[in-house]
Amino acid sequence: MLRRRTNGREDADTVKPDKKKTSEDSGVTVSQRSCWTVVSFWVKVLLFIIFTPAFLNYASLQREGQVLSATGAQMIDIGLGQKIHLLCKGQGRPVVVLDAPAGMSSDVWYYVQESLSLSTKVCTYDRVGLGFSRRTLQNETTGTEKVWGLSTTGRMVDDLHRLVKAADIATPFILIGSELGTLNGRFYSHIHDTQVSDLVLIDPIPEDVFEEEKWQQYWYSHLVPSLQMMQFSAAAGWSRLLIILGVLKPIVQGSEVSEELIQRQKYLLCNPAHQSAAVDEHFFLNESASQVSEISRYKPLSSKTSVHVITGESFDDQLPSDLNQMLAELQSKFLERSYPDANHIQIGGADRHMIYKNPSSLIKRLHKLVSQRQPNQQRQ
Repeated sequence: MLRRRTNGREDADTVKPDKKKTSEDSGVTVSQRSCWTVVSFWVKVLLFIIFTPAFLNYASLQREGQVLSATGAQMIDIGLGQKIHLLCKGQGRPVVVLDAPAGMSSDVWYYVQESLSLSTKVCTYDRVGLGFSRRTLQNETTGTEKVWGLSTTGRMVDDLHRLVKAADIATPFILIGSELGTLNGRFYSHIHDTQVSDLVLIDPIPEDVFEEEKWQQYWYSHLVPSLQMMQFSAAAGWSRLLIILGVLKPIVQGSEVSEELIQRQKYLLCNPAHQSAAVDEHFFLNESASQVSEISRYKPLSSKTSVHVITGESFDDQLPSDLNQMLAELQSKFLERSYPDANHIQIGGADRHMIYKNPSSLIKRLHKLVSQRQPNQQRQ
């Protein structure tokens, strides 16, 4: 009996620690579950914050893309499944064709087109991938022996040539380009010289600028990454939030700018496809400059094509002073070497953003050029 009692006590003593251990394990499990619940909750919140703006932005882009195209614009089929957004205003000849800076839609020419269209026909277009010229497929170049890479001048010029034919734009026309548009304008004028009466280069890019290490470092270590960040921001839906908060603003502004144009610029700031094409144009600008240099040596510009160069006297406040100085020197040497007989006009108080920041002085010079090329009857 004593032995049984002892065993009973021993058994009781043995059971007690097991109960205590089970209780502790249960507490740990509850604690772990509670911890995972909190973590799961915050993961869901984080995913909601990350993906909801992107989904809402995508839905908004689908709706806005159908209603924000410029009034009177056309989608011109240039072949191979590709369509280009073209907006022509005004009547008369010679026709003026405007080619925008790198990564910008045709809206950047708003002030210039509105004013010049009072005296002649003025056409702007969105290069493939930009604005409303959505890139549809990896089409091959036609009409040239060499296949040019996407987002390079050779491909852009081939697209423009097919656009001129498809839209039946009267030739010869005045071709005006700014920055990247000057490379495109030079290439086009050298190849299709009978179609261009006057080539106007607004702040032309020196084709040898990328031979400078400082410029390459600025371009590919600073500018291109900042544009890639803009593309990511648009894809994530953050750009729309920044616009709502007033941090991100359209570049073409003013009392004369319509609400439609303001909304269209906001749409493009939020559009990752447009931002992607802008990145590509900047990334391949070095290749574009090389293509222009090559074609200039291969086929000199016709003596029948008049060249006009317009630059601003002020430096760009978005560039470091040493790069501004270097760019100005290279530009001067380039003009002396390539177009020594060009009509060079410098506009006081203007920089490379003059087409939308200081357009009045520029428009005055362009009006004068158009007037000189118009028949007497049309001028009257």
